[in-house]
Amino acid sequence: MVGSVPVGGDAPITVQTMTNTLTTDVAATIAQIQACADAGADIVRVSVPDEASSKALKEIVRESPVPIVADIHFHYKRGIEAAEAGAACLRINPGNIGSQERVREVIKAARDFGCSMRIGVNAGSLEKHLLDKYGEPCPDAMVESGLEHIKILQDNNFNEFKISVKASDVFMAAAAYQALAEATDAPIHLGITEAGGLMSGTIKSAIGLGNLLWMGIGDTIRVSLSADPVEEVKVGYDILKSLGLRHRGVNIISCPSCARQGFDVIKTVETLERRLEHIKTPMSLSIIGCVVNGPGEALMTDVGFTGGGNGAGMVYLAGQQSHKLSNDEMVEHIVSQVETRAAQLELETAAAETLAG
Repeated sequence: MVGSVPVGGDAPITVQTMTNTLTTDVAATIAQIQACADAGADIVRVSVPDEASSKALKEIVRESPVPIVADIHFHYKRGIEAAEAGAACLRINPGNIGSQERVREVIKAARDFGCSMRIGVNAGSLEKHLLDKYGEPCPDAMVESGLEHIKILQDNNFNEFKISVKASDVFMAAAAYQALAEATDAPIHLGITEAGGLMSGTIKSAIGLGNLLWMGIGDTIRVSLSADPVEEVKVGYDILKSLGLRHRGVNIISCPSCARQGFDVIKTVETLERRLEHIKTPMSLSIIGCVVNGPGEALMTDVGFTGGGNGAGMVYLAGQQSHKLSNDEMVEHIVSQVETRAAQLELETAAAETLAG
């Protein structure tokens, strides 16, 4: 458990991100956490590099709508302070914080204040003895590091932890995660670290995380982008949606457009993505420029629009052909139809939950 959020087992794969504000700027950090939560983040990590950040963390935790993971590296006191401040989880490598006595102090604080931990192995910061042994960062070294840290926690009878073995190289990370999944049944935190900017990092993360998730590996994910953390959350959900693992908001199926299109598909989709960001109910929308694939795609979506001729197209509702619509009225009408359908789905879900309960 990370606060109230389960990770591992049969729980949904969670999406998390990390703030990039100064932790001591409490207002900015809380605002960013709220924006990420609004985008769907289940968990948010906050860096705690110094004592001033530890002090700020208490207010941040109190105001946060989601559980907070405190990012701790080498100073054991920061881990104790973060637990006392109410962090739901500590991102910490127990082998990197000093003597066994210090490790036990952090574990005691975590246990006393109901904190879980994440062991965070990174190819760029492996222990010296492993680099000496293997010569360079590699999957075997990363997994060995992770298992060493796991042993420290288990030797101290602490089992509320998850683990990651991240690398910026997709192949190294994927190989490490596959080996880790064979070596432990602990919940696994997936990530391709330092993946890059919005476009390149999204592609790299989709390839790396997508393949691992497809193999059934991974219980929580963080997409690491040199971009607004909100974008990390959006990309995380898009990866999960593409694999049918978790759904949130409107999944737009759209064509790349061509000379057959009856309206400006690209501009329309860009507008609809922006206008429908507030919808949280899982549902599907097809926006297809012509009748070649449009009717077939619309049969499988909650709402659909297929371009035709003479400045108009066909609207589909719940997979059924419904009515013609002028291209000029398309965006406003589709937004209205999606909102109506989302409300219907919410009522149906609520009714089903009431019957089941």
